[in-house]
Amino acid sequence: MNHPYHDRFALVNGQLVLPERVVTGMALVIDASSPNGLIAAIMPETQLAPEILRVDVGRRIITPGLIDIHTHGALGYTFNEPTDQAFDAILQENARRGVTGVLATVATAPINDLVQVFEFIRQWMATPHAGAQVYGAHLESPFISPAQCGALDPKNLYLPDDPRAEQILAYADILRILVLAPEQPGAVGLVERLVERGIIPAAGHSMAKEEHVLAAMRAGLRHVTHIFSAMSTTVREGPWRKPGLLETALVNEGLMVEMIADNKHLPPTLMKLAYKSIGPERLCVVSDATSGAGLPEGSRFRMGEMEYEVIDGVGMMFDRSAFAGSSTLLNQMIPILTEKVGIPLPEAIRMTSLNPARVLNLAERKGSLEAGKDADLAIFNPDFSAWRTMIAGQWIN
Repeated sequence: MNHPYHDRFALVNGQLVLPERVVTGMALVIDASSPNGLIAAIMPETQLAPEILRVDVGRRIITPGLIDIHTHGALGYTFNEPTDQAFDAILQENARRGVTGVLATVATAPINDLVQVFEFIRQWMATPHAGAQVYGAHLESPFISPAQCGALDPKNLYLPDDPRAEQILAYADILRILVLAPEQPGAVGLVERLVERGIIPAAGHSMAKEEHVLAAMRAGLRHVTHIFSAMSTTVREGPWRKPGLLETALVNEGLMVEMIADNKHLPPTLMKLAYKSIGPERLCVVSDATSGAGLPEGSRFRMGEMEYEVIDGVGMMFDRSAFAGSSTLLNQMIPILTEKVGIPLPEAIRMTSLNPARVLNLAERKGSLEAGKDADLAIFNPDFSAWRTMIAGQWIN
């Protein structure tokens, strides 16, 4: 609950997850009087002023608010549906899980539908709303490889040099990430145009060889979509072995890399390989949650014109030929990272908060518990169900 007569209060008796360590006996002081709400200080509980309001969190885990830069939906709704009902349901469910900010991730669709969705996102971002905050849009775009489209509708694919790209680029004010296949004709030119307009190009759903990725990097590519999923790997040409997008992403320090950590898309061994190769500074954990997230086993759900089902805790194509996004939201991935992959908790939290904030150039304000940053935070029970979520110094659940 909020405390209307206390603009400054302290969270005490918690485990604070800082970027490098977990600390106890320290108070997190919140200044809720500023428009955005700020973390005023982190200090020993013994040094708090006697008059400050103390909120005892019962030894729970306090983290920065989680940031999901690749999430399509939840509870039967997707961000491809430009309605208040859909966005409210998805964003409030994310907030209930400790996620304070998202990129509204949109699957490729007919161009007129994409324009309608982007118009809605632009209007949504212009006014305050309850639930997790929308930092912009992420488009798993038409400019991918048909051979690696996965669960995306192949009817809505075209080449990067298609004139319809301009209709998408017109939303550079809200479009933060656009996924493309670097090997497609015109891809390097599109990367250049995206960078010029401040949109982050991401390599994904691709059959690229290393040479294609490096050419795109010279044009400004810096991000890779869901490692191991819908991407090329080493091929042999005569006696020569040519690395694909996967190997290039694993070793190239110039790339930030997404990983779906639902323990379905990737088994622990591949997540360990990604962690050891990419490291906690470049790896961003994403949910890639679809509208199946939060739905019971056997539920059917849609993304655009395509229909899927929740089977064995993950979204599936009916023919079982590919996953259809995850049905796991970001907070549920933290125990998988720590228990199955063996990642220290501060690094797991960094991958779900600070690293995504860095991708979006928000790290000066969000992504870690530090004095002067926005008071966006989550308080978790030991199983990482969220006990409370705060945005801008205000409890939202």
